[in-house]
Amino acid sequence: MGSGQVTSTSGLFDFQGKRVTVAGLGVSGVPAAKALHARGAVVTVVNDGDDARAREQAAELEALGITVRLGDGSSLPEGTELVVTAPGWQPGKPLFRAAEQAGVPVWGDVELAWRLRGPDAAPWLAVTGTNGKTTTVQMLASILKAAGLRTAAVGNIGVSLLDAVLGEEEYDVLAVELSSYQLHWAPSLRAHSAAVLNLAPDHLDWHGSMEAYARDKGRIYEGNKVACVYNVADKATEDLVREADVEEGCRAIGFTLGAPGPSQLGVVDGILVDRAFVEIRQKNAQELAEVSDIHPPAPHNIANALAAAALARAFGVPASAVRDGLRAFRPDAHRIAHVADLDGVAYVDDSKATNTHAAEASLAAYESIVWIAGGLAKGATFDELVAKSAKRLRGAVLIGADRALIRDALARHAPEVPVVDLDRTDTGAMLQAVTEARRLARPGDTVLLAPACASMDMFTNYNQRGDAFAAAVRELGA
Repeated sequence: MGSGQVTSTSGLFDFQGKRVTVAGLGVSGVPAAKALHARGAVVTVVNDGDDARAREQAAELEALGITVRLGDGSSLPEGTELVVTAPGWQPGKPLFRAAEQAGVPVWGDVELAWRLRGPDAAPWLAVTGTNGKTTTVQMLASILKAAGLRTAAVGNIGVSLLDAVLGEEEYDVLAVELSSYQLHWAPSLRAHSAAVLNLAPDHLDWHGSMEAYARDKGRIYEGNKVACVYNVADKATEDLVREADVEEGCRAIGFTLGAPGPSQLGVVDGILVDRAFVEIRQKNAQELAEVSDIHPPAPHNIANALAAAALARAFGVPASAVRDGLRAFRPDAHRIAHVADLDGVAYVDDSKATNTHAAEASLAAYESIVWIAGGLAKGATFDELVAKSAKRLRGAVLIGADRALIRDALARHAPEVPVVDLDRTDTGAMLQAVTEARRLARPGDTVLLAPACASMDMFTNYNQRGDAFAAAVRELGA
């Protein structure tokens, strides 16, 4: 949709008197409206919802002199010269079709943050992928801090990029998590270096197709200056690098759980090794850290660490800081979190594994598993996941609205695995699930909550689901 005519001669944006429509309130819409209003724009906020939270946010903005229209996110306010949208709004909405017909540009909050950066702003090291984004960005921030750099983990991680860009704190570099939604609405973003961790079907209802989803993910590589980091085991990520238009001298850098080739980072005898950012990389390698420095050292977490290390090395961080940053890092709750050992059985909470790709990575981390799975499938199918993981399964306990889809896949690809199908959604369901899993488990096994589904059929979110699992384990242990 182009970049519009909202510039001044200095190259920075002049919003004085410009009529800007902000689509959506929430985490991104409110700071966007405030930032635009502070720069002299005439701001109108439109929002689909009209609930108590929306009315509270509207009152806050209206007190500043910003117009807010609740319950009407479809029509384009008259005279609009720019639309700034919350990332989750789907491209096919009538508002955006009207904007396109009127020749009005549409930006996301990330695009707005990028455009509002000052001339001496901190560069961005950006991360996207279907799974592992948050952990990788947090690892990256930990490494950058270990190198003595002023940094923050921002973006889709829950910290507004607008707040980071416009706040008083000065940064040397930002570790930025970007979703496919955010990238769709960020046409002029140009990162210092960026990584796509993996690609699996997700959010296809929003993007319309796997091709469109991949294309939006691939936008993260556009204009990269130093490194486009890709996953050697996921050819689709390398294909996105090949298609990207980057600055002269920018390099493709792979990461692999195997021994690295030149211009790659990988693992040799339990050591993370860099053959990309070294002199004479055909012959030389730099030790960065040990696998034991990563918590927990599950295969997909090692891959996350390698991607974070690659971005940090692209920014010139020394090997010692990679080691120190990885040692200092601990993942957020509900990401392959060890809860307890009971009678020689480990209980692990990976409630964050809300899709099949994440669950597959989680299941690959353990040898003998009693699997607790199920919830809202969001259109997913489970045959490939079950077929790949069947040999690791001691048993399965299924919960949630779409558990029959997993039960049928188990019947097809792992008929010998005992399955307990729990037809209940009350608050005691998780305790029964863990009790049944304990009955199936043997010493040396892992009882793993890796649902491969969203949680909203039974729980508020994946955090509450994971908390319920941990509480049930503790109750059994008592």
